[in-house]
Amino acid sequence: MTADDTFGRLNDDDYPAYAMGRAAEMLGTTQGFLRAIGEARLITPLRSVGGHRRYSRYQLRIAARARELVDHGTPIEAACRIVILEDQLEEAQRINTEYRRAAGPATPEAAA
Repeated sequence: MTADDTFGRLNDDDYPAYAMGRAAEMLGTTQGFLRAIGEARLITPLRSVGGHRRYSRYQLRIAARARELVDHGTPIEAACRIVILEDQLEEAQRINTEYRRAAGPATPEAAA
């Protein structure tokens, strides 16, 4: 791996750049919270060669949303399910937008 490859990954939302301690610090939560949302299968951190959990920026955004819900009184299992459903909805909406864009503008003849 070259230095250019390493620097390029810094902008990759899916690159597991953060160790558990740093991730918890960034989220203002505990490592136990990160383990709990992992057990609830909200996120699955990658593991380093030494077996340590590593988190991506995308996973940290998902964890932050779960933490927000938990902080407002939602049980952790329910918060994880809500975040999963929100993520699925966002993906479905993105796909629908792509399909509409690819189909082009609707014409009155097409509707008839």
